[in-house]
Amino acid sequence: MGSLAGRKNLYLVLPVLLFFASWEIVCRSLPREMGNLFPPFTKVLVETGRLILSGIMGDHILWSLMRVICGFLIGIVFGISTGFMMGYKDLIDRSLHPIIAFLYPIPALGWVPLLMVWLGIGEALPISVIAIHSFFPTCYNTRSGIKNIDQRMVKVARSMGAKGLTLATKVIIPLALPSIFSGLRLSSGGAFRVVIAAEMVAMPKGIGALLMRAESLIRVDIIVSCLFILSLMSVLFERIFLMLERKVLKNEKLSPDRSF
Repeated sequence: MGSLAGRKNLYLVLPVLLFFASWEIVCRSLPREMGNLFPPFTKVLVETGRLILSGIMGDHILWSLMRVICGFLIGIVFGISTGFMMGYKDLIDRSLHPIIAFLYPIPALGWVPLLMVWLGIGEALPISVIAIHSFFPTCYNTRSGIKNIDQRMVKVARSMGAKGLTLATKVIIPLALPSIFSGLRLSSGGAFRVVIAAEMVAMPKGIGALLMRAESLIRVDIIVSCLFILSLMSVLFERIFLMLERKVLKNEKLSPDRSF
């Protein structure tokens, strides 16, 4: 059994090791004058460590993280509340669904020029873009989750006296939690991809700002380092919600005979 698990782990790790080894070998074999444009993996690793130890990377990460958290919280609060109203009331759904369906295909970054006119260049810009990005997946998944719950369970709850806020918090929302968490994971995974582009628009701090500064200095090693950090932050942020989802759903025990 242990041998089988070890073999599976080897299959997972080996491609990654081969990728980094190939990267190192290919870049080392290039002419010296191309070294700055195609840095080997070890050079990127050393530069990442230097940026972290000097505090430069941590400072920029902190700014990006604060913007992501603020924008994400604003987006999901409006997304969950709007999705709940659309899923719960058919009249609200018929009124809002055409508008949201019309706006949803617009990429969040497509709003940047308009937001620059309305809000100017400041903290409100990246936060607003992240909020817009987070709103739509959360809203749609919340709406779908509520519309797809078993209506027989809602009728049973109502027959037992549940209504209003009690019905919503004790029955409807718990049953819709899997879909709500799916929307949260979709939003969280893309939040860092959105903030990186928004920060490139004249923001002095943040991973996007550091990327633009590195590009102006032709520091490809710093650019790749920032991309690695960005990828890691995005994955970790999404994993947090995945773990939270498993814990909450485990505690809720969402089975038909134990939901009340």
